[in-house]
Amino acid sequence: MATTAAAAAAVPEVALRSGDARPMPMVGMGTVQFPLVHEATKNAVLAAIEVGFRHFDTAFMYGTEKPLGEAVAEALRRGLLQSREELFVTSKLWCSQNHPDLVLPSLRDTLKNLQMEYVDLYLIHWPVCVNGPPRFPSKKEDAVPLDFEGVWRAMEECQRLGLAKAIGVSNFTTKHLDRVLAVATIPPAVNQVELNPAWQQRTLRAYCADRGIHVAAYSPLGGQNWDGQGNAVLDSVVLAEIAKARGKTVAQVSLRWIYEQGVTWIVKSFNKERLKQNLDIFDWKLTEEDRLKISQIPQKKYVTAAVLFSTEGEFTSVDLADMDIVEE
Repeated sequence: MATTAAAAAAVPEVALRSGDARPMPMVGMGTVQFPLVHEATKNAVLAAIEVGFRHFDTAFMYGTEKPLGEAVAEALRRGLLQSREELFVTSKLWCSQNHPDLVLPSLRDTLKNLQMEYVDLYLIHWPVCVNGPPRFPSKKEDAVPLDFEGVWRAMEECQRLGLAKAIGVSNFTTKHLDRVLAVATIPPAVNQVELNPAWQQRTLRAYCADRGIHVAAYSPLGGQNWDGQGNAVLDSVVLAEIAKARGKTVAQVSLRWIYEQGVTWIVKSFNKERLKQNLDIFDWKLTEEDRLKISQIPQKKYVTAAVLFSTEGEFTSVDLADMDIVEE
């Protein structure tokens, strides 16, 4: 228990500029897994708590809210945690619920799944709205224009009610953020996006820094090899050379680089030893030469809005370009 607390205490935190959340740990564990194995997710969260993770990222669409909630309840029973307040828990609103009247009921469903009274952070998962039940992939013809103002007002209500300590967005470009900031009384605290040495998001990071929006990174190790073209992070020769010189793994170099950009990373690993390795990035630094080499890595984005939709059918009331998230 003491070791667990010490490991957790060693993780730096960042105070969010908006909202009433506790400071966000700069490292988090992701829980997305396809296909979902309930017990495996629960056990992985328990293992992560044991090695020192206190920040957990889930979403309605992942189906992992329930196993995460069960793991937290068990960790409290076993004394791995003293209270729920030790954790920072993020969940997300799915595209089918991206309607003003569905936001609050969706968060209440999420809290029921988690067995919690609040989430620390609630995010709009995508700048995309679809009609019909939650499904992945969605039908193109079900996509409709997103009511940025109406949905954000409902998100603000979630925070005012104390059901979300802070609110934010995910997969938003500067153009989408412009739409939200134009109507926001409470600005987004966080924008969670794909970010790693092979997709560095320089434009978006600069925009968010200017406006006090904290950036969080999913796919910090390059994400899933969906297209069979390999992994631009884990297969990077540049990162491999730096890792060898530092006596570190390629994953550790990538995570350290992200941390040095002032970005929180969310990594998914269900392997306890790897989870430990992922936390071992705070007592060493990259050199100026390392950072220069990383800045020259060719950039390629893997996740786009197109992945949300089946290949059949046509968009009838929206343009994919308005929803897409590619922005260097």
